[in-house]
Amino acid sequence: MASTEDVRHDLARLADPLRAEGVSRFLQMVPGGYGEGDRAIGVSVPDQRRVAGRYWRDLSLAETAELLASGVHEERLTSLFVLVRKFAKGDEEERGRIFDIVLANTGRINNWDLVDSSAPYIVGPWLIDKDRSVLDRLAGSSLVWDRRIAVMATFAFIRAGDFRWTFRLGERLLHDPHDLVHKAVGWMLREVGNRDRAAAEEFLARHYRVMPRVMLRYAIEKFEPQRRREYLSGLV
Repeated sequence: MASTEDVRHDLARLADPLRAEGVSRFLQMVPGGYGEGDRAIGVSVPDQRRVAGRYWRDLSLAETAELLASGVHEERLTSLFVLVRKFAKGDEEERGRIFDIVLANTGRINNWDLVDSSAPYIVGPWLIDKDRSVLDRLAGSSLVWDRRIAVMATFAFIRAGDFRWTFRLGERLLHDPHDLVHKAVGWMLREVGNRDRAAAEEFLARHYRVMPRVMLRYAIEKFEPQRRREYLSGLV
């Protein structure tokens, strides 16, 4: 049976110090950056997915949660890839336990790649047919990663044709202090627009003049050039 040590061994074997330097800069694992204090060893995302694919069946949820507590960024991301696979294949009880693990460890899901690799595939799908008030709690958190998790979880609802929580959280987080939240809201509004342009533009008509510029740019990225110019010039 596989163990967390097998995962760590495989990731260490794939580590690349030069890549680690680039990842550290890209994910701002530098003094003053939002990823400060984290450590990368330089394993590519495709390699991490392959490692997760090799071990996800054998690792227990407890072992996977142990890996999520690691101080190595790639070990945490690999653990999330394992959880996503387990969630997709699990029964209701196991899916609930995986959701609980994620919610109990949001402090370790502490960069945008970790959030974006898990919230739309675990948090959102679990809440599709359940009480979603936990998203309000996350959106009100002082932790930027909790707030991004709340927004990114709505991707699952968008895929199901339900835009209400994207708009609800988007409105609540219009004046969030962090650009990683602005980008997440804009991205989800863009996804709404890809499916229902009228619904997205109705939301934008109410808020585009006051939303952060990066949020607006993300939201209108797929609009026609002339329409983008109208929004950016305040002429809508």
